[in-house]
Amino acid sequence: MRRAFRLCLSLLPLALLAAYAGWTQWQPQSHYLSDLRSSVTLNQGTPSTRGNLLGIQPELFSTDYQSSQHLYRKLAAHLEKARSEGLLNARSIVILPEHIGTWLVAAGEKPQVFAAETVDEAMLWLALNHPLDLLGALIASQGSDRLSDALFRMKAEQMANDYQSLFGGLAESFGVTLVAGSIVLPEPEVVDGILRIGDGPLYNVSLVFGPDGAPLGQPQRKVFPIPDETGFTAAAPSAALQVIDTPAGRLGVLICADSWYPDSYQPLAQAQVELVAVPAFLTGNQHWQKPWGGYTTFAGTPKDAATTAGSISEGEAWQRHSLPARLASTPARAGMTVFMRGQLWNLGSDGRSMLALPNQHLLAPDEPGTQLVNLWL
Repeated sequence: MRRAFRLCLSLLPLALLAAYAGWTQWQPQSHYLSDLRSSVTLNQGTPSTRGNLLGIQPELFSTDYQSSQHLYRKLAAHLEKARSEGLLNARSIVILPEHIGTWLVAAGEKPQVFAAETVDEAMLWLALNHPLDLLGALIASQGSDRLSDALFRMKAEQMANDYQSLFGGLAESFGVTLVAGSIVLPEPEVVDGILRIGDGPLYNVSLVFGPDGAPLGQPQRKVFPIPDETGFTAAAPSAALQVIDTPAGRLGVLICADSWYPDSYQPLAQAQVELVAVPAFLTGNQHWQKPWGGYTTFAGTPKDAATTAGSISEGEAWQRHSLPARLASTPARAGMTVFMRGQLWNLGSDGRSMLALPNQHLLAPDEPGTQLVNLWL
């Protein structure tokens, strides 16, 4: 009996290891219902042949990222609503929010990832599911936040493929130009029409897809990462900001904080930009109404905004110091900032999407649900 007990005890670690290996290979099918509804909450201007800027301010939740197909289905429903309202045509530019592609890092993962209460807990489950891949990615990681770097790096190839398939597919299916929010990838570039990853630093990037589903230009890298990003993403030089040709005009993309800094607008102005898209993300529920303490990127608060820190709200600061206030420094005739709403684990979200013209701006209402925000050119 004692010999049998000792044998069972000696085999227990092997059994646990085998069970863990089996768990990492188990990929359950998920079934859930997501709210596919959306409403047009702001529709400015008169329909014309010049096209329009259409912002989709989606209400997204962790479970929307169970697979790229889930996210595609939800966004396609919102685009179908826009089409039914007469808001899509061959010159439409659709703008999605920052980091809408980043959370594809969770696609295909186990239920524990989506049942987690916090992002840290979700990332722990993600790490446990890929022990060997994580080890290799940790060795290759370059950021000071090595775990976050490694988690995005180990899934980067799948993320890049999902991102292009999902957002390029949406652009082609609806025949529009699509500013596909942003995604975190290592040294990404478009090669022969395919989004490829490299071995260098991670960047927060946005890619624009044309009506045929093909990428337009190279991934636009974020110039001014915020503190939550600097541990695992690198900053691009402002000289890397590009302007691309679209059916509606020459388009520049500034990712979130980039829209606050005058240095971001100079390259766009020199390239004769006509339209500016700003994919944005504001962490924390009810953050829009809280006091603004200054913009804390590595570059600090823009000099012309420093005097208002502490005296206005976050929402007022976005209106006074980002796209609505800076568009007039370029030849652009219109721009739009689009936020994400919803609840991704414990992150929270806030922000009101903004339409910007050289002499005025308009805010989307502070309402729940997915909003479609339109500006006719």
